[in-house]
Amino acid sequence: MRNNRPGWRGGGIAASGASMAQRTLPLPRQQSFSPPVVPNPFVHPGRLSAGDKLRLVLLGIILLPLRAICMVVLLLLSWLSASAATFCHTGGASVPLTGWRRRMIQATLSCLTLSRAENLSTPVFGTILSSLQPVAVSRQDPDSRKNTVAEITSRALSRGQWPQILIFPEGTCTNRSCLITFKQGAFIPGVPVQPVLLRYPNKLDTVTWTWQGYSLKELCIMTLCQLFTRVEVEFLPVYVPTEEERNDPILFASRVRQTMATALKVPVTDHTFEDCRLMISAGQLTLPMEAGLVEFTKISKKLNLKWNHVREQLDTFAAIASASKGGRIGIEEFAEYLKLPISDVLRELFLLFDRNGDGTIDFREYVIGLSILCNPANTEETIHMAFKLFDQDDDGTITEKEFACIIQSALGLPDLDVSNLFKEIDAYETGKLSYDEFKNFALEHPEYAKLFTTYLELQRHQLGMAEEDDNIQSPEAKHTPIRKSAVPVSETRPTARNKVCPADCEEDTSSTSDKKDD
Repeated sequence: MRNNRPGWRGGGIAASGASMAQRTLPLPRQQSFSPPVVPNPFVHPGRLSAGDKLRLVLLGIILLPLRAICMVVLLLLSWLSASAATFCHTGGASVPLTGWRRRMIQATLSCLTLSRAENLSTPVFGTILSSLQPVAVSRQDPDSRKNTVAEITSRALSRGQWPQILIFPEGTCTNRSCLITFKQGAFIPGVPVQPVLLRYPNKLDTVTWTWQGYSLKELCIMTLCQLFTRVEVEFLPVYVPTEEERNDPILFASRVRQTMATALKVPVTDHTFEDCRLMISAGQLTLPMEAGLVEFTKISKKLNLKWNHVREQLDTFAAIASASKGGRIGIEEFAEYLKLPISDVLRELFLLFDRNGDGTIDFREYVIGLSILCNPANTEETIHMAFKLFDQDDDGTITEKEFACIIQSALGLPDLDVSNLFKEIDAYETGKLSYDEFKNFALEHPEYAKLFTTYLELQRHQLGMAEEDDNIQSPEAKHTPIRKSAVPVSETRPTARNKVCPADCEEDTSSTSDKKDD
């Protein structure tokens, strides 16, 4: 039994920091990346009261054995009917049942549907399911999706040779609080579909089966112990696609989903079965399971990401957030991961990741941040520019002293020890960083690229503010002569607002202009 989820019947030929706060962020927040209305539609932490438990026990003593016997009898009769209908039928699932075979199946069982391929191998039930000639879907077979779409299209356009197709377009179970993304399979043929709504208006919910909550076995027992279970089935008008929708299955699916969501009075989200897989992976990485939810459909399309790539990012995120509670990254964990102390530049970078401003970075914000902030900044030009900045003597390598000089200046911490970070980059353990070592580390850790560009942004911002202050003069100052300093210029060490090395570095930078440092 499914949850309050949309089902389908074919109609006709149908397929069913304080200083940081004063500065404007360099990148605006996109409303399209706003968090979903329902954060987690795959959890249903139902709890039975003492009265509910007592009532189930009392009713179960009588109802459970009787209903179990009835189910066994009905299952055996269905198996006999299915065996008779498919006896000596040539062609298997690729040839539709006709004549008395189809009439027998339609009279005793139900309409054509989609099912997991694994269900066909189940004893007794597999025989019954095979007689319905379902479109078998395998989540492990990489070609299954393509084959399933082709089979749905073929049957939908068969002009009545195949019976109607029943499809649950969400492709997984939810807690009925919203409608998640519809799969495109039912909409690719571009033929009319008839939305079907299922509601379960029961005081005690024993039919909501999700990824977190009661197991299928527990829900079946509780349902059998109920005196009755209410189910409402509502057939909405047949939805005939427009020419635009026939040419765009995604648009077709979206508009049908919105029609059904309006009738159900629930919101829509962009979660998919792939979010369930990420949720399970998050649990295996000792993160809260909901930490893996990213609205994969939206993220993958807008940022051009594949599931495997997002799964790899989940490993990195788990390594950073392992020390924190709640599966989120705080500024301390962020700094520890980068092997850097908390500074204005680091706070600025953290603020760019923290899209909702709650002081933490969840996995969804982490994926978005890497894609729209760090990866675009991690270009060959940026890496080359950073290498040249670190390589102060232009010998083609970066020593630990040169590396420390830039990092200490960028973070404003002249006593910072960066030896551990330097050793991590020094893959060949030569005591010097080649361009290849520097580039490989930058590509594997795009956060540093954005940290570098953020540092440059801050330098330009501070320089611009200083120039504005210099240009603002009082009326009296305009008529006041400027006195020359008594100290010769050659004897004064210039202090650049964006200077690369701190004052305690041994290299003489008195001949380096502010413009060159930029």
